[in-house]
Amino acid sequence: MSEWISCEFGSLYAEPSRNGLTKPKRVRGHGVKFVNMGEIFQYDRLKNFQCDRVPLSENEKFALLKNDDLLIARQSLVLAGAGKCSIFLGDFEEVAFESHIIRVRLDQTKANPLFYYYLFRSPQGRALIEAIVEQGAGASGVRSSDLQSLMIPYTSLPQQKAIAHILGSLDDKIELNRRMNETLEAMARAIFKDWFVDFGPTRAKIEGRAPYLPEPIWSLFPDAINEETGLPVGWENKSIGDLLESSIGGDWGKEQIDGKHTELVAIIRGTDFSSLKNGNISSIPNRYVDKKKLDKRLLHEGDILLEVSGGSPTQPTGRSLYIASSIFDRFNTALIPASFCRRLRPLSLEIASLLNIHLDILYKEGGTWKYQNQSTGISNFQTTYFLESEMVVLPSRNILKNFHNIVHPILNKMFSNENMVLAELRDRLLPKLMSGQIRVKDAEKLVEEVL
Repeated sequence: MSEWISCEFGSLYAEPSRNGLTKPKRVRGHGVKFVNMGEIFQYDRLKNFQCDRVPLSENEKFALLKNDDLLIARQSLVLAGAGKCSIFLGDFEEVAFESHIIRVRLDQTKANPLFYYYLFRSPQGRALIEAIVEQGAGASGVRSSDLQSLMIPYTSLPQQKAIAHILGSLDDKIELNRRMNETLEAMARAIFKDWFVDFGPTRAKIEGRAPYLPEPIWSLFPDAINEETGLPVGWENKSIGDLLESSIGGDWGKEQIDGKHTELVAIIRGTDFSSLKNGNISSIPNRYVDKKKLDKRLLHEGDILLEVSGGSPTQPTGRSLYIASSIFDRFNTALIPASFCRRLRPLSLEIASLLNIHLDILYKEGGTWKYQNQSTGISNFQTTYFLESEMVVLPSRNILKNFHNIVHPILNKMFSNENMVLAELRDRLLPKLMSGQIRVKDAEKLVEEVL
């Protein structure tokens, strides 16, 4: 087994670490792609992703990223977010980064960036980071100088590359599954827009065009538009609040049992929404709550989590997560939302499918911005106004049921057992490989069995 030693992290740098650029909102919207804290918390491996844009002067080009740069969160409202590490794996165009992020560019003759990305994702690496986190009033942070002097484990470059390849191959497969899920989601959104936005089947009937859906479904659609409502006959507009059984905020819980907080739960945060879809459950913390809070906030199938606070001025809000039945296969504990989220409980699973796709489209197309309130300096969601004002087209019961039958399997597949198995194997191997407890050849055999 290769020798492991300790060294200063800064001794592996190709150049001094840098903080990024400060760009006010008034200049954003055009220019080069710009990584904000939101992307750091949303993505672990950054490649060809959607993000904000900013103009970039010649003097600001120091903030352009190169492949394999490590991006580390300087600040977070919670300890778990400070020092969070992502890796930039490339893009089709230039990408810069913002001032709340530390860029570390490693000397690749000494260090493999992907290896150190995985190190900082491991419990061992996370403990190292937390040792240098400074906790202030309302925020936690990491200094570049402390990061540079951090003593980290080091092994030979070939060993680093082998470990990174093993873990990376699992994440590559998870990423492939994620892209397949995105294709399925896009299909669900396309059906939603055709049926409930464009009223395609009804308009086709009015114009005498040939059916393009199976007859049992096609026959359910009205053949006329109500001139007063602008909707297919028999359909109506409903506010989201009218379609909910209940809506309640989350709770962050306590790290320790304290006599009152005794019920162990997994806390799902807005930053975990993408992780859950990608098969990564290792970042979701276990906390303790009292039984009364647990009973009120316990998540069930069909619930929708709405992110109502971004945690920083640069983090958007309004993202949503559908709680599919397959999510519960991953956890041995009860699930509740964190305090930055709100649990929406639709009146039925059929309505939950409809609302989930509506919210997904609304967020992706920027429709949630009108419900943002940044008067406190942090992006907060005006939940009451949203629930009262955001309207959803409610079709007939039979059409809603057919839409649910199409969409519900897609939502469950997004949290498939395959990604869960891959993620659990990666998370099991990660600390053992990083500490030398398992041989690379033994880990390779385990990975070959699942790929």
